[in-house]
Amino acid sequence: MLSQQIEAALAAGIYEMGVETLRAERFTVESQEAVYTHAQTGSVTNYLKVERTQKNNIRTAIEMLEFATQYQGLLMINSKSGNAAVSIPTHSIYDSEGGVVPRVLLIRPQKETRVPIQDLESSTWQQVSIDAFAAAWSIEVDELPKFTTDYLHLMTGILLPIWKILPQHSSRVFRLQTSDGQKILGRVVNAHDIQTVREQLGLRNQVLSPEELVKLVLNQRYTQQLPGGVTLRRSYIAAEPRIELVNAISLAERLLAVGCFTEIINWQKRVFIPVSDKAPAILAAVIEILG
Repeated sequence: MLSQQIEAALAAGIYEMGVETLRAERFTVESQEAVYTHAQTGSVTNYLKVERTQKNNIRTAIEMLEFATQYQGLLMINSKSGNAAVSIPTHSIYDSEGGVVPRVLLIRPQKETRVPIQDLESSTWQQVSIDAFAAAWSIEVDELPKFTTDYLHLMTGILLPIWKILPQHSSRVFRLQTSDGQKILGRVVNAHDIQTVREQLGLRNQVLSPEELVKLVLNQRYTQQLPGGVTLRRSYIAAEPRIELVNAISLAERLLAVGCFTEIINWQKRVFIPVSDKAPAILAAVIEILG
């Protein structure tokens, strides 16, 4: 049946050629819901939430030393945190007055940040020897998780009746095989769009987990409307990303009790969730408070 829908989509000019195979260490179907049933044939469209486990691509100290040599990088350690990084030149930007702001790319084990050279020189990052860098980098990567878990949102089965509801910026069809041997073929809907798609299909319950929300907010500038008019978003304070709860100050006392914190910035008190491994649990408690 799905092959027929693909052929129909091809004929309508709304299908991108090629079926890509998704690969990971493990795929597991966490949930499955029927979202549409074709009246004449009984064919069903399903929404599947699939847990994906992937091996982290963590570079060793030796690889980073080779990288630094190749790209004229400097070996750095943060004297406050003890973390290591490689600093390499990157493109400049212009300030509000048209002046050039030279920057560097600060590469750490799990993230990269572009920083004005002036800010770097006035920070606690310091250039160090090869041995000091290698030791600090190795200590940090040894403590990192070897695998990362996230989620895929797929629409499978008969797709053409709901094709216009699905995001049009990508109409590729993907295949994958779960750890128990189940073969799945369907459209992947990214986390930015899945909430809207579910609402249009009449499924209004919360679909993104606190873990997903934290990652999306920090890494993809995702904004989520929470109950009670509160907005979850990423903010930058002193060049550091924060998880902010906007319009939540009236609940500050209850939010502080579950692990949030407040800070006065430009004479205005604002509420934040700490950026740590406890953030998903705190966000779950926040959502429960907001009802």
